[in-house]
Amino acid sequence: MTTPNAQTHYSGPAVRQDAVSRTLSVLVDNEPGVLARVIGLFTARGYNIDSLTVTETEHEKHLSRITIVTRGTPSVIQQIKHQLERMVPVHRVHDLTVEGKAVERELALVKVAGKGDKRIEALRLAEIFRAQVIDTSIEHFVFEITGKPSKIETFINIMTELGLVEVSRSGIAAIGRGPQGM
Repeated sequence: MTTPNAQTHYSGPAVRQDAVSRTLSVLVDNEPGVLARVIGLFTARGYNIDSLTVTETEHEKHLSRITIVTRGTPSVIQQIKHQLERMVPVHRVHDLTVEGKAVERELALVKVAGKGDKRIEALRLAEIFRAQVIDTSIEHFVFEITGKPSKIETFINIMTELGLVEVSRSGIAAIGRGPQGM
């Protein structure tokens, strides 16, 4: 199943109606091949990844954090979590959706072409959405916008009417609320 918000698309088995979206945060060793193994788990079982981000978060401990947004029935999500937890380079798996409202943000670069009234309207709407102009010419803008994925999606949909050319999205970065860490 693919969604308009998807960063990585997989045409696997259809997702059931009782499917839920979950944001998983996975703490792993930062070493070659770990990301491929984690993604391989999803691919081999036909699970879709709607969004994926990864970066080293603890340099001295050589740990990376993988944030995965996936969709499935509660039992499939539980199975994914258990399979991830059994992998050797995985230290912890947290389901940020279940553990409480997580802070989720995404960055998008949005290129819009237009002249005249459409150009003026694109600039006006960008200001409302707090999107920054990071590149411009007399025929286009590139906006940088950050926020909740729903905000990004709304901005993209509006810009479609005004001359959307292309979009590049970072994927979701998420962290749990409260004083506890992973």
